[in-house]
Amino acid sequence: MDRRRHLALSASLLATLPFSGLLAGCAARESAPDVHYTLLDGRQANLAGQRGKVMLVNFWATSCTTCVHEMPNIIATHEKFKGQAFDTLAVAMSYDPPMYVDNFAKSRQLPFNVAIDNTGAIAQQFGKVQLTPTTFLIDKQGRIVKKFVGEPDFASLHQLIGELIAEKSA
Repeated sequence: MDRRRHLALSASLLATLPFSGLLAGCAARESAPDVHYTLLDGRQANLAGQRGKVMLVNFWATSCTTCVHEMPNIIATHEKFKGQAFDTLAVAMSYDPPMYVDNFAKSRQLPFNVAIDNTGAIAQQFGKVQLTPTTFLIDKQGRIVKKFVGEPDFASLHQLIGELIAEKSA
């Protein structure tokens, strides 16, 4: 087989392979927007202030059954990695009544920060998030590593978080 035909065959075989971690490491990561938000307790914060940590940003709503179903796993993920350069931010959608969000956070004893996107600006800056749950995993440099629409596979998510925590900060 001549070299050109061999290269063409190799390229076509690579194109049919599922996207793997090996290839994912080569992909450029898009910067997460530096959103500013107000937490339920009234404190102001911004995403840039979280640099140096791996961040899980979860867009959710109290009226979303999948969001409510996945929340114990989001809590467990937060608990597993807290104290290891990791944090979680739950962003309630603009249509979610603030009183419902506050009651949900208190009754479930959410151990992470919760923001209400009153104006929809945070969802807009993250690429017009409309479906819930939508979750973004952000590396220590503030770059989006992965976007999940719907409930993630938490075993795979935990593995990826562990890898990102282990990465050296640039």
